[in-house]
Amino acid sequence: MQAKIIADSTCDLSAELLERYQIRRVPLTIVKGEDELKDGDEITPQDIFAYVDSGQGVCHTAAVNVREYQAVFADAFAQGAEAVLSFTISSKLSSCYQNSVIAGEDFNNVYSIDTCSLSTGGGWLVLYAAELLQQGLSARQVVERCETKRLLSEASFVISTLDYLHKGGRCSGIAALGANLLNIKPCLELCDGEIRVGKKYRGTTKKVLRQYLRERLEGRDDLDLSRAIVTHTMYDDLQFVREMVRLVGELQPFREVLFTDAGCTVGNHCGPGTLGVLIYGKDQVR
Repeated sequence: MQAKIIADSTCDLSAELLERYQIRRVPLTIVKGEDELKDGDEITPQDIFAYVDSGQGVCHTAAVNVREYQAVFADAFAQGAEAVLSFTISSKLSSCYQNSVIAGEDFNNVYSIDTCSLSTGGGWLVLYAAELLQQGLSARQVVERCETKRLLSEASFVISTLDYLHKGGRCSGIAALGANLLNIKPCLELCDGEIRVGKKYRGTTKKVLRQYLRERLEGRDDLDLSRAIVTHTMYDDLQFVREMVRLVGELQPFREVLFTDAGCTVGNHCGPGTLGVLIYGKDQVR
């Protein structure tokens, strides 16, 4: 058995993709009141939205701990893996990477990779690694490629409300109120592994999202066209999400355009009505 790929649940890859590429998903913990629940296994973003809307409070996320990583690594080697590639959310956003590194010290051939991204920005890199392994590259070669490729990540989301950022203490009440009154939809971008506020759009969610995709994709010749991933929390309007997937394919000739549901981490911080396109720049390696 060649290298085994492990990714924390913030990668937001679908069950079908995880199965297709034989990727093991390790869930973060979501703290809801006094309950500690596993992301995607015991709680969903819809559960979080219902809890917040009920007025009972907000949820919090906790990283995969060292002990959990040790158990997953041990199981991978017990099943015959020659090496383990452990992909995590940006180390500037979570301690998952640090915990993976510490856990890996108890084993030979564990490589912890900080994606410097979140959601399917990291998930894109995980799929890239899986394809490189299928091509016969060694674990070390895959890690080297990924450490170069991650510098070309473009992860962004447009959020329809600042309410969740406000309730989570990441936005003032005045800013949230002003944005809602003015119908402002901010774009959150990953820059050097950290989240920053990019362009502030104004208008209805659907109008804004069409504009956002065109500005991200139209007329560019510097993109890796192997795939784009549309990730969302628009669970009540999947028809519109599919329209956005089609628009991405019209704007650039990607080999495939995937769409996935955002997990609890994106859902908890951004709320419902969030959508992003996760893409990478092209390089000279592929």
